[in-house]
Amino acid sequence: MRQSNPIGRLVRWRRTRRRGTLRGVVISRRWAAFLVGVGVWSWLIWPRFALAIWNDDRAWSGDRPTAFFWVHALLIVVSLTLGTAVAVLGVKAWRRVRSGPGGS
Repeated sequence: MRQSNPIGRLVRWRRTRRRGTLRGVVISRRWAAFLVGVGVWSWLIWPRFALAIWNDDRAWSGDRPTAFFWVHALLIVVSLTLGTAVAVLGVKAWRRVRSGPGGS
C-alpha cells in the first residue's frame, strides 16, 4: 500500500492553481445538484419576498421609498446574485463530472 504524502499533495495543488481556479478539484454530481438547488431556491423565495416588501406599508413614505425598503432591496439583490452564482457553479460542475466509465 502506498503512503500518502500531504506535503506532496500541497505542492501539486499549488502548481495547478491558476487565476483563482483549482484544476483537478472534483465536485460530485450530488454536490453539483445541491448547488443548483440552492440557486433555484433563491429564485423561488426572494422574488416573493420582494413583492411582500413592495406591498408593505413600512416600505413607503408617501411616494418615496424608506430605509426599510432600501435595506431589503439590497438584501434581495445580493441574495439573488449569490444564488445565481452558486447555480452557475453547480451547472458547470454537473457538466464536468464524468458520468461513469468513458463519460463526457
